[in-house]
Amino acid sequence: MAYHLCSSSSSLLHDRQSFCSSLCSSHKLKQRNFTPSNKVTSLAPQSRTVLHVNHVSLQEPITQATTEEIESAEEENYDNTVVKSSSSSSKSYIWVNPRSPRAKQLLKKSYDTRYSFLVKIADSLNSCSPNEQEVSEILRGLGDKILEQDAVVVLNNMENPETAPIALKLFQQRIRPTREVILYNVTLKVFRKCREYEKAEKLFDEMLERGVKPDNVTFQTIISCARMCSMPVKAVEWFEKMPSFGCEPDDVAYSAMIDAYGRAGNVDMALSLYDRARTEKWRIDTVTFSTLIKMYGISGNYDGCLNVYEEMKALGAKLNIAIYNSLLDAMGRAKRPWQAKNIYREMINGGCTPNFATYASLLRAYCRSRYSEDALNVYKEMKEKGMELNTILYNALLSMCADVGCAEEAVEIFEDLKSSGTSKPDSWTFSSLITIYSCSGQVHEAEAMLNEMIESGYEPNIFVLTSLAQCYGKAKRTDDVVKTFHRLLDLGIVPDDRFSGCLLNVMTLAPKEELGKLTDCVDKANPKLGSVVRYLVEDPEEDGNFGKEASELFDSIDTLVKKAFCNCLIDLCVNLNKLDKASELLDMGLTLEIYTDVQSRSQTQWALHLKSLSLGAAITALHVWMNDLSKTLESGEELPPLLGINTGHGKHKFSDIGLASVLKSHLKEMDAPFHEAPDQAGWFLTTQVAAKSWLESKRSPELIAA
Repeated sequence: MAYHLCSSSSSLLHDRQSFCSSLCSSHKLKQRNFTPSNKVTSLAPQSRTVLHVNHVSLQEPITQATTEEIESAEEENYDNTVVKSSSSSSKSYIWVNPRSPRAKQLLKKSYDTRYSFLVKIADSLNSCSPNEQEVSEILRGLGDKILEQDAVVVLNNMENPETAPIALKLFQQRIRPTREVILYNVTLKVFRKCREYEKAEKLFDEMLERGVKPDNVTFQTIISCARMCSMPVKAVEWFEKMPSFGCEPDDVAYSAMIDAYGRAGNVDMALSLYDRARTEKWRIDTVTFSTLIKMYGISGNYDGCLNVYEEMKALGAKLNIAIYNSLLDAMGRAKRPWQAKNIYREMINGGCTPNFATYASLLRAYCRSRYSEDALNVYKEMKEKGMELNTILYNALLSMCADVGCAEEAVEIFEDLKSSGTSKPDSWTFSSLITIYSCSGQVHEAEAMLNEMIESGYEPNIFVLTSLAQCYGKAKRTDDVVKTFHRLLDLGIVPDDRFSGCLLNVMTLAPKEELGKLTDCVDKANPKLGSVVRYLVEDPEEDGNFGKEASELFDSIDTLVKKAFCNCLIDLCVNLNKLDKASELLDMGLTLEIYTDVQSRSQTQWALHLKSLSLGAAITALHVWMNDLSKTLESGEELPPLLGINTGHGKHKFSDIGLASVLKSHLKEMDAPFHEAPDQAGWFLTTQVAAKSWLESKRSPELIAA
């Protein structure tokens, strides 16, 4: 085996000085061949021993930006800078015959051997006590003549933030460095490795006191230290100091600052740099891409998340598990489970192995969008892989089950939670189970769950009591509804719009003789609603103010509950056979845009859309529409070729009946010529001729029947 050696040990050390200074960012050595400027070309090619240096790139993974990933990316960033500076260094090589009797002697004088010795010195300094005496004793092993590059290599391989500054001080006393900033830079790197930001700041101040001018590497090291210590604001501060010290950031530094600005909350600056990066074709690390995805996700620009993802793929950037997890989380927030599913598939096809965060993001995405089958499959897969869910994920599953009616699955998940040993049910957990039992009308189970909740140390909140009141209402247990209302007041809870809406809904289910008990509760919970209800229940002689009272009610309640209130009030009107009030409320709902897109008209078809209405509101809207059709004929206008009624084909799992079946029965009673479309679920259609004939047969001006 042949060896390349410098012509002499001293000249080699001299020539390597600039190269060694560049090692300040190396974490460990990696193979890299340097083309020798002077070598014996007449000899046959032989295998060679070459010097190794670390050369990576700022393109390492970062997403949630674990400190390890940031460190990896920062190491690459740093090395890109120093390798450029070292590449211009002069290097001299000679070939040595390995069979020569002097080969071993020459090898002992090689820089590789010297370098290994210096690394051992650094290891000793890492493990010794942080006092000047012990550090000085170890450094005596370097001999009387310590070269500047020796100090650089030793400090560069140190990982003890307590002994490194002592070693730096002793080196400064024993040598006269030509570029003292390099010694500071490699010491700063030690603090970066150990995430000792305050020590790095202190050392920087010492530099300035000694009159040492910081360079680009100095700032890049401190900035990366701040990033790894999750101090993006500090990273931004150091970055913005650079011009005042005559340092000009390069494109790699700018790219890294996209991440820092994003984490510091300066989204505008981060996106501005990102736009510049794309224009000037900067190299952007994976950490920064991850931060961009998060920024877009937090701001609600979910298309921006996908655009960054597509750009990464187009650039051939490395897509790691953290990037995929950020994307899955963003798609979950966006309620785009189909895109989450596609991204997950691409991730698996790309060879990435999902971790807990991946499954958690998928689970949240599916639960938010009520993709029950997919969510339950993810849950089962997590259990099969031995992953323990936390209470938050269990609650997401139970909340989804409550919304879609997966009662059996919810009970199984609840039992799994209790037996997990790592999670405990909280108030939200019990609330979801009580909601499930309440919607199913399982009174005893709901009461048992409430008792278990109280025994676990949780007082029932307004959500629990709302569900419980609804459960008693379904079971026609009006007195228990009233007791629940008073229990809420006794706990000092102020009834909100949802609880008032629950009481109103219970009234639509209660017998007429018990409405008075509930009216008193409604009046206390919401006086404006109570006033409107009394107009319907108590039959006042003067009801001219009904429309005004109803209008004031809708102006006072939250937009989210307006449709529910209007639906329930119309249902109550229909139950009490006050169809004129039902029509008045429907008209008000349309005028106030509580109901939208109820009708659609084209040249070929007029349609009535009922799927967002309650049963009573849908029947009322149907009769009002029939009246409008009749008036159209009386005015001499023509009907379109096709008339349709759309009820939608879905129904809540907790309900045994759907709007379509109720409407079908009602149309049959009216003898109306509408028939279910065989290829369009939820649609009832008729022709112009059939509708005209039927409407003309109805001579009564009032089509709303009792």
